[in-house]
Amino acid sequence: MVDLDKSVIARFTSHGHHFEIRVDSEAALSVKKGANIDLHDVLAVNRIFTDARKGLEASMKQLDEVFRTHDVNEVALAIIKKGEIQLTQEHRDKAQDLRLRQLVNLIHVNGVDPKTHAPHPVARIETALKEVKFHLDESHPVEAQLHAAIDKLRPLIPIKFEIKEMNVKISPNHTGQAYGVLKKFGPILKEEWQNNGYLHAVVEIPGGLETDFYEQLNAMCHGNVEINILKTK
Repeated sequence: MVDLDKSVIARFTSHGHHFEIRVDSEAALSVKKGANIDLHDVLAVNRIFTDARKGLEASMKQLDEVFRTHDVNEVALAIIKKGEIQLTQEHRDKAQDLRLRQLVNLIHVNGVDPKTHAPHPVARIETALKEVKFHLDESHPVEAQLHAAIDKLRPLIPIKFEIKEMNVKISPNHTGQAYGVLKKFGPILKEEWQNNGYLHAVVEIPGGLETDFYEQLNAMCHGNVEINILKTK
């Protein structure tokens, strides 16, 4: 069983009835995502409550009405999968840090310096976000807050979003593996397999990935590849 003092509440409301259980936050979230974990390692108390803090237990009639069973494990599993799990501050901090890194990566990959057309370093973006005290709202997707973050950053670092069309010609010995690299970077706008075995393709990539695009294709093809920019938009 989980330490009661370290447990959090998972709750579920249905048919006018409210149910709560005491669980380990991390283990319960893993179960919610599909992990197969023994509920002995998830539950802090082997009971179903209507108010866990007051210790008020749900009746068997209430459980049967909503869950069609009063087996504690079956009911607890349903509450975890269908209900809301309270998060610890540590978990919220980890989630927020992950969201911040996602935002930084979006800016790094899609944004470039308008003068050099090169991506801004990750460390510079992180520092600038701290300087402008940008707050990520955890109730909204990171992507939906990207432009608000850019507006805040522009007084400190110039940023422009660019899409580049890359013209690529790959030698016959490397087309198989290199084709997978092309697909990873963006949509292939043009694809032509020539009689001599060469692959000619046009790929659309985020401007901030240009350097990575060159490096990965050259490494894959051992330099036997021609790359040039067709268009920047």
